[in-house]
Amino acid sequence: MAYKLESEQTVQRGFSPLQAIADNYPKYVITMDDFWQENIDGIVHQHIGMFLLGLL
Repeated sequence: MAYKLESEQTVQRGFSPLQAIADNYPKYVITMDDFWQENIDGIVHQHIGMFLLGLL
């Protein structure tokens, strides 16, 4: 979970630990960013409101 993905360093900090896990379970990065919807290596980025409402 991250508050906002405002810099490349924050993006790396949010996604890199999940990229290191080699399994087939779904992985999510939850943030307050409405506009940033890019998924990286199958890791889903999602706004916290949508996550809490169960909207994927």
